[in-house]
Order: sequence, then structure tokens, then C-alpha cells
Amino acid sequence: MTQDTLFSKIIKKEIPAEIVFQDDRATAFRDINPKAPCHILIVPNKIIPTVNDVTEEDEALLGHLFIVARNLAQQEGIAEDGYRLIINCGRHGNQEVFHLHMHLVGGRSLGRMIQRD
Repeated sequence: MTQDTLFSKIIKKEIPAEIVFQDDRATAFRDINPKAPCHILIVPNKIIPTVNDVTEEDEALLGHLFIVARNLAQQEGIAEDGYRLIINCGRHGNQEVFHLHMHLVGGRSLGRMIQRD
């Protein structure tokens, strides 16, 4: 069994969060340190530590995360102007919580995705 994460505790409502969506496969909640007017984390309820741990069995679940993201972007009023979906993987990807999650970020112009050093 995979060890609980901060996000699995939010999913189980052991830790408070502003949950904006939850079903049997995914949970979405507002980031506590938002980088834009809309910053929501979309998390599979199943603990998958990183993208490297995704299996073929997870294909439908990951597709569901994108449907949730689309619906939340519409609900938040950012779909028309655009938004960014971000999934970080591992240390160099700056992944902070090792429970796969997607950042839905929008509500203003986000600029370039990666700046050159």
C-alpha cells in the first residue's frame, strides 16, 4: 500500500482545503499559495507518486483529470481567454508533493512558460 500524502489527506478530508470538485476518481481544490487569480490543483484520488509511476491502467483516470480541468476552467470563467495546465515530475521538475497533480492556472496573462537563463 502506498503511504498517505498531503493530498490523500485532503481527499479524505483529514486536512481542510477549499475543495471545488470531488468524485470517486478525482479531487480539485484551490492552491493555498496561488500563482494567479485562479490556481486549482486537480488530483487523482488514487496515489500515483509521479508521471513515471503511471501505468496503462491509469489511462482513463488521467483522461478524466483533463475533463475535470476543462469543466473547472469553464466554471471559473477562464476557458475563453485561456489557461495553463502544469504537471511537474521529480526533483528537476520541481515536484513538491509526490502525489501526481495538475495545476490549473489562469485569470491573467501567464507569459512564457519557460524563461531562458
